[in-house]
Amino acid sequence: MLILFIGDVVGTPGCECVRRLLPGFKKHKGVDFCIINGENSAPGNGILPQSAEHLFASGADLITTGNHALRRSEVYPVFDGHLPLIRPVNFHREAPGRGWDILEKRGMRLAVINLMGSMWMDYAENPFDAVDKAVKEIKAEGIQNILVDFHAEATAEKRAMGFWLDGRVSAVIGTHTHVQTADEQILPQQTAYMTDAGMTGVIHSVLGVDITKATDRIRTGLPARFEQCLGDCRMEGVLIETDNKTGKAVHIERVSLV
Repeated sequence: MLILFIGDVVGTPGCECVRRLLPGFKKHKGVDFCIINGENSAPGNGILPQSAEHLFASGADLITTGNHALRRSEVYPVFDGHLPLIRPVNFHREAPGRGWDILEKRGMRLAVINLMGSMWMDYAENPFDAVDKAVKEIKAEGIQNILVDFHAEATAEKRAMGFWLDGRVSAVIGTHTHVQTADEQILPQQTAYMTDAGMTGVIHSVLGVDITKATDRIRTGLPARFEQCLGDCRMEGVLIETDNKTGKAVHIERVSLV
């Protein structure tokens, strides 16, 4: 099974970048399932029904999110609907939507879990306990191929989660920091791991937003409204191959396209 995971898509430029690059890359590589983190795909931040629809129409089989998942109330009905749009599984039980979903195609089944870290992030249930529960439920359905999008700030927490799940899931891929890391690897028990898949958005930006606005906020500590910027874009992510029968990872490689 060949799984393509695309890192945080930022704003309209990121969405347009996906539309331009994703279809051809999927066809060229023979991708079976494409997962996209779309929590910042709406202008400003968060995700809207329109940005979700754009990503699905561009080739996403499932969209994950993160700490900005519920920023825009207009998308709540989509989270509660039938589309494969998920939010972190360790959000409060009253939050709209669900934390994992199952994709099926040509006799293959892939489960995707969305998970949020606890260090320097918004309040959520302990991610280690939450993911244990989700993995147990998925395994009870006879599914071996499981990908975890771990949306977290701290590198150490991401590394710890990778080893915690090693051998129990197919892949643990980090999101949220928007900077692609160079540590893609197969862990000892054959789980694919990467600390951060990167960002899909404007290259010359601060994490996909306007350089001046972001710099002024960091420099002065004063409130500033982030604005998306324009310019050349890059689509970043990771390509993972698994043994369809066992769910074990056999290959992982970084993706960076302009």
